[in-house]
Amino acid sequence: MSLRVVVADDSVLFRRAISDALVALPDVEVVGSASNGKLALQKVRELKPDLLTLDLEMPEMDGLAVLDALRQSGSKMSVIVVSALTRRGGDMTLRALEKGAFDFITKPDTAGADESREAIRRELAPRLRALATRLAVRNLLHRPQAATPATTAAAPPPSEQKTPSANLSGIADRMNRLASSQRPEMVLIGVSTGGPNALARLLPQLPKDLGVPILIVQHMPPVFTLSLAESLATKCAVKVREAAHGDVLAANIAYIAPGGRQMRVAPGPDGSRVIQITDDPPENNCRPAVDYLFRSVATHSPGRAMAVILTGMGSDGTTGLRLLKRHNAFVIAQDEASCVVYGMPKAAVDAKVTDVILPLEAIAARITATVRGAHL
Repeated sequence: MSLRVVVADDSVLFRRAISDALVALPDVEVVGSASNGKLALQKVRELKPDLLTLDLEMPEMDGLAVLDALRQSGSKMSVIVVSALTRRGGDMTLRALEKGAFDFITKPDTAGADESREAIRRELAPRLRALATRLAVRNLLHRPQAATPATTAAAPPPSEQKTPSANLSGIADRMNRLASSQRPEMVLIGVSTGGPNALARLLPQLPKDLGVPILIVQHMPPVFTLSLAESLATKCAVKVREAAHGDVLAANIAYIAPGGRQMRVAPGPDGSRVIQITDDPPENNCRPAVDYLFRSVATHSPGRAMAVILTGMGSDGTTGLRLLKRHNAFVIAQDEASCVVYGMPKAAVDAKVTDVILPLEAIAARITATVRGAHL
């Protein structure tokens, strides 16, 4: 079954480039296009697509107003926003994600039509695969179920699940932690698709006196991470900032890796730890990459961190978690039900490098308890 898409953009060139990129993908059908927000809403009502690609800066009605109208109408249609790679574009994109957009791509800065089309196709392909999976799961969950016999009532799902690795070694793992581990001196968080909203729900639940620094890799392009840090800073008790090269890690501050660059932790003078921002190559097609940060901590601060892997496409973070687990790092994975895309957490769970699986709303409390030694 094809994914039916409407393309909304005020530029005829970008409408054509996005449409051409979409039709080049398997099981995708472009059913309509619109040059402004009002026309986009009309097309959505008439054609009832599965997906709307939505330019944020359009005449008559911009993308944010379209998202408001869709939410007020009760529409469950998915939206991928198309943003300019500017500070204003970053601010608008974060607001769009808060209003329910599934994900975003940025308009390519390329010279030719063929290059633009290929860049858009590369960005859209993994997002559409993730979206198709999400829609399939949603359809399964909404199918009517056969009645359950009264004598076999189903038990409610647990709020916390032990991962396979924890189940297999259970008592031995717990005794090892009791005997040898110490309280983590930093919290590492890796996140991708759905991350801005996940962070906006998780970080405000952390106390201002958590007592350790937090290092976050959110897959985002340049400029956007500064907007993300500033937005989160208004919501959180801990301080939130975009990390800068040479920052000395300090307790009760969340450092977000700058978009388009890599972030690692290195030894500093007098036993301190400093952040280094580099232009090293992408890993897992990502820069910043979760694995890059996790590996640096496993190398330079073994046994000193706990890690959290949140919603996102792909498997970035799993290799780094393998290294962290060699030194008994405590690892939390977000559960499937609360993820926008259950990719990165699933990869970590399947690799048996996590300790517990938690719904998003329970993760902050578990971080706080672990930092303060209560998880033992």
